[in-house]
Amino acid sequence: MRVAAFDCGTNSLRLLIADIEGKSFREVFRGMEIVRLGQGVDKTGAFHPDAIARTFAGVDMFVNELRRRGVEKIRFCATSATRDAKNRDLFLEGVHARLGVYPEVITGDEEAALSFQGASRELNISDAPFLVVDIGGGSTEFVFGSEMVEAAKSVNIGCVRMSERHFHTDPPSVAEIGLAITDIKDAIKTAAAVVPITQAKTLIAVAGTATTVAAAALGLDRYDPNAIHLARIPAEKVHEISQMFLTMTHAQRSALPYMHVGRVDVITAGALVLAQIMDATGAKEFVASESDILDGMAWSLAQS
Repeated sequence: MRVAAFDCGTNSLRLLIADIEGKSFREVFRGMEIVRLGQGVDKTGAFHPDAIARTFAGVDMFVNELRRRGVEKIRFCATSATRDAKNRDLFLEGVHARLGVYPEVITGDEEAALSFQGASRELNISDAPFLVVDIGGGSTEFVFGSEMVEAAKSVNIGCVRMSERHFHTDPPSVAEIGLAITDIKDAIKTAAAVVPITQAKTLIAVAGTATTVAAAALGLDRYDPNAIHLARIPAEKVHEISQMFLTMTHAQRSALPYMHVGRVDVITAGALVLAQIMDATGAKEFVASESDILDGMAWSLAQS
């Protein structure tokens, strides 16, 4: 069966097309557009018209991929920004008009479960229990389990939200960094009250913040998903990269060969979130995974 999974978060719109038969999974297409749907949502509680227009343009572009590749089933999930936006019906109706399916505005817990399924499937059960951390644009999901989710919590410390809330100078000031760290630590404590974040044998980090930090740690001269996927990045490297981003200007981050243009504005806050998570969990390393919520969504379509 050929399925298509859309993940529309606060920062990016992503599409995965895959062929799934039984336990066999073959990736056909994976693409991403930075649409920044969550622009200003933390402050206003509503989608900005420009953000909706960018997102619809991204959907229109991906519709051509669906037609070319003969997709049989589609699932479109919207996450943190859409959960928070009071005018989300404009977005939901616009996507339905283009794709013929309504976006599912999934809860943080459902987002966490799908991320866990996508990220942990390729790892050996001997590496369990796993803690899967998904640093998105608006929220970060913490998911603990072995073969299935045992505990999960979503907290509002995504890279876009933290950037908009705290970082107003370039590079950010010491005071701005301090306020961001306090905010991040408080959110991690909230997650830790529900999820045993210090008890995992393996910490898996998914999504663009984690994979970009991995690219930096590996010293890549371009963004290479094959080199990044399942790479093990030491905690001290995470802190080194986070500190590097905190001291760089926008122009310096833009010049990095592995940096996606849409992450330049938010990677500093995202890497700081990851560094604080490394501290809070006590993990000596994280496993970077290119498989995430999209892969979990694809599997869910094949099983439905």
